[in-house]
Amino acid sequence: MTIIRWILKFIDSLSEAAGSIGKWFALVLVAAGTYETISRHFFGSPTIWAYDTLSMAGGILYLLGASFDYKHNAHTRVDIIYSHLKPRVRVLIDIIASLVLFFPLMTVLLWFSFTWTVKAWKIGEVMFTSFWYPPAGPYRTVFTIGLLLLVLQGVAQFIRDIHFLVRGTTIDQP
Repeated sequence: MTIIRWILKFIDSLSEAAGSIGKWFALVLVAAGTYETISRHFFGSPTIWAYDTLSMAGGILYLLGASFDYKHNAHTRVDIIYSHLKPRVRVLIDIIASLVLFFPLMTVLLWFSFTWTVKAWKIGEVMFTSFWYPPAGPYRTVFTIGLLLLVLQGVAQFIRDIHFLVRGTTIDQP
């Protein structure tokens, strides 16, 4: 197995692990939302923590699931024409879109996310959308990790696309 294949397999395993962890936050969303709804509407006793918990769990689910979705080509795509094109033309479009849209946008998002995370830990930032005031550092860290995993999966897919465009076969075949 070449080093490139090993790296691609490693990135894929990170995305799989992130998806496996992220999916559990759907249960957190359901549990916290259900508890808040019952507490608020049946007992007239809303919580101070539910909104932040729902926001953070949703963000974690979304960001840890992003690289998993990208790996499995499960992301949203408008493919009225795209799906009817030849595989090499689709790969060429993917390469151009990655260079023009994906990598520039993800680089900016990752940079801002990283600085946002460092600042949150440095100043002891808290979430101020409720009276619970949970610490922001852990959530911001997961946010940055999720974006990093998405960028890594994007790099892996870009390598696969380039290989397919040049050789006409997938790099994952032995």
